[in-house]
Amino acid sequence: METLTTVILKPGEADRIVAGHPWVYAGEILRVTAPIADGELVQVKDHRTRLLGVGFFNSKSKIHVRILAPERVDVNEKFFEERIRTALAVRQKHLPNATSFRVVNAESDFLSGLIVDKYEDVLVLQISSLGMDKRKAMIVATLQKIFSPRAITERSDIGSRKFEGLQESNEVLFGEVAGPISVKLNGLSFETDIRAGHKTGMYLDQQVNYQAVSQFAKGAQVLDCFSFLGGFGLHAARAGATHIHFLDQSAEAIDASKRNAAANGLAEKCSFDTINVFDWLKVNTAVKPHERVIPRFDLIILDPPSFTRNRASVPDALRGYKEIHLRALKLLKVGGTLASFCCSHHVNTELFQDSLLSAAFDTRHILRRVATFAQSPDHPIIPMIPETEYLKGFAFEKVR
Repeated sequence: METLTTVILKPGEADRIVAGHPWVYAGEILRVTAPIADGELVQVKDHRTRLLGVGFFNSKSKIHVRILAPERVDVNEKFFEERIRTALAVRQKHLPNATSFRVVNAESDFLSGLIVDKYEDVLVLQISSLGMDKRKAMIVATLQKIFSPRAITERSDIGSRKFEGLQESNEVLFGEVAGPISVKLNGLSFETDIRAGHKTGMYLDQQVNYQAVSQFAKGAQVLDCFSFLGGFGLHAARAGATHIHFLDQSAEAIDASKRNAAANGLAEKCSFDTINVFDWLKVNTAVKPHERVIPRFDLIILDPPSFTRNRASVPDALRGYKEIHLRALKLLKVGGTLASFCCSHHVNTELFQDSLLSAAFDTRHILRRVATFAQSPDHPIIPMIPETEYLKGFAFEKVR
């Protein structure tokens, strides 16, 4: 093994690393034993020089070291093959029938700064750290060996790269991709633009929840808010919903949803509005004094984008969640189900549920919790790495 420069931590800063968190911040470092180029491998030790692990160093980032392993390892193609095959085995265990899923989920799979998504026979790579970026060719070669994909694209067009001193990147790394591709989720087809769609193309983290929420859809009038490509609504349609109304402010998303509905033979059950969801809810719950909103839906699904990117904006986010919960409850029939999701790491499960229960209190409704949701198992949660847990959701039945 090569000789590694050592990063020594200040007293009291080792416990979080020992527990499994991979990030070493600049302020936790006592000293670095020798000059080291950004993006190279270092070993990390506590102030008593006990080895804590090895990882990629970057002086430009607040995260000075991203730990890869608690022991000395050579980070070569063999290392990446072992890690990626281990991650793939987790998906094959927990999502045995899935053909599209997240293969590598960065910290969740002990590959901080690397995401790999599989969309049928195409792979999409997203890199957010300098150390991983310098080994991109090695990673691509490993993915070709394991998956033999038709194509590999990169969607590293994320703002966080600037904190690592990296430019954004969106390109085809191997093979060819011409236009949107058809992706199967739970047996339904979804047109997906992996070069320009949300995240790396679509929201794979809701794959299990699409199916779970559809259990409440049989015979239902359904409202699918923030519908994107129609994941929740089309699963509801297949499960026996009478009618589904889709809302999204993106004309491109609504157009794709229409094509997806047609491709799955479900178009006759669907209607669509290209509109800001807050505006639609406000208009459809507006009444004159002494009038009441007439509930119209048996199942309402709220799956908004994140309302907050930092802790400072959490209060504003909670007001936003309460607002859509208030208006959704007014439109929900007694006996109907509200399924609501939050994808912000900064809004924890308790706060999110409180925003829903507070809305129920203000509208004088009693709710029965009938389901709790989390991200699909291809986005594993490591409790000692809180950042790996971000998606939470509930289904509440309106009792009265």
